[in-house]
Amino acid sequence: MQPLNARTTSAMSKVRQVRTTPEERVAKVLRELGKAYRRNVRNLPGKPDFANRSKGWVVQVHGCFWHHHDCKRGTVPVNNREEWLVKFAANRVRDQRVEADLRGIGFEVVTVWECETRHHAALVERLINLR
Repeated sequence: MQPLNARTTSAMSKVRQVRTTPEERVAKVLRELGKAYRRNVRNLPGKPDFANRSKGWVVQVHGCFWHHHDCKRGTVPVNNREEWLVKFAANRVRDQRVEADLRGIGFEVVTVWECETRHHAALVERLINLR
């Protein structure tokens, strides 16, 4: 597989990786619920977006495009379609491996999709039952 073209790679480098809007929405809900957390914990598998080691939970916030969610935001670009499909498949395999690794060491894993962060009340319901 050849890498995505230079123009696409340049555009991709501008995409934020931390403190994205969906992550900030999740952080706001966690604060409202009084849940203590650390961000981007490096020494846990997959460097989860939010984690509480003592309570044993992590929250992964997945972008619908990058992790190829089955929603209107999980589209496949027309240009270099095959390369994107390979990338999305690799991302999904990695996500499954990271989740299995986290569960294997005893963590409760909650995956929140970017599109789910747009509905505050539903997001609260999703996160309220964390240990």
